[in-house]
Amino acid sequence: MVLSCRGLRRDFGGFTAVNDVDLDVRHGEVHALIGPNGAGKTTVFNLLTKFLQPTSGRIELLGQDITRTEPAKVARMGLVRSFQISATFPHLTVLENVRVALQRPGGLAVQFWKPVSSLDRLNERAMELLETVGLEGARDRLAADLSYGRKRVLELATTLALEPKVLLLDEPMAGMGGEDIGTVAAIIRRAAERHAVLMVEHNLKVVADLCERVTVLQRGEILAAGDYATVSADPRVRTAYMGTDHG
Repeated sequence: MVLSCRGLRRDFGGFTAVNDVDLDVRHGEVHALIGPNGAGKTTVFNLLTKFLQPTSGRIELLGQDITRTEPAKVARMGLVRSFQISATFPHLTVLENVRVALQRPGGLAVQFWKPVSSLDRLNERAMELLETVGLEGARDRLAADLSYGRKRVLELATTLALEPKVLLLDEPMAGMGGEDIGTVAAIIRRAAERHAVLMVEHNLKVVADLCERVTVLQRGEILAAGDYATVSADPRVRTAYMGTDHG
């Protein structure tokens, strides 16, 4: 198991946002975390990435207990997260955005005294990543000039540049049109060949087509878990999230 948690709980004063959550994320799989608004999905992400500390429970990454580990160390261990809001450098080019992300794995993150030309050795890998996500033709465009969907694709490229062991994707399809959704789904499918992927996603067609496993949250607790066919057939899930008329 690449990433797992047992008995995960988070209290905010007298309110329990996440209660007794067990989760297993496997290498080579896309695992979806779904549920209605307020179900606790983002809180689970914040707990797994250590932006929040759990009230109780245990989290393991690559067999190591990271329950009390600092977020920066967890990220260096290979747990990398994207956010709902696109996070690119608007006034850098597409290629420069990816080169920035490559500086840490390339050993250049803190070598401020070196000339900008020292980053040129990252160009080959940056172009490989841009080709992976279909942005090689936009390498010299400013990130600010990209469409919303292309910015999200660029963010995926920068996330992959960090050489993650586990990708946590927070609503990667949010706000996208059909063409961009297909592009991003294909990128995630390819990424899952080399990484474990956990994603929060509201687009159920994407979840059905892309995800091997689905965990459904309601009011901070697991309502159902299994493959999409199993959870979508559960009457509790249909009532709580998908709607009773969902086929």
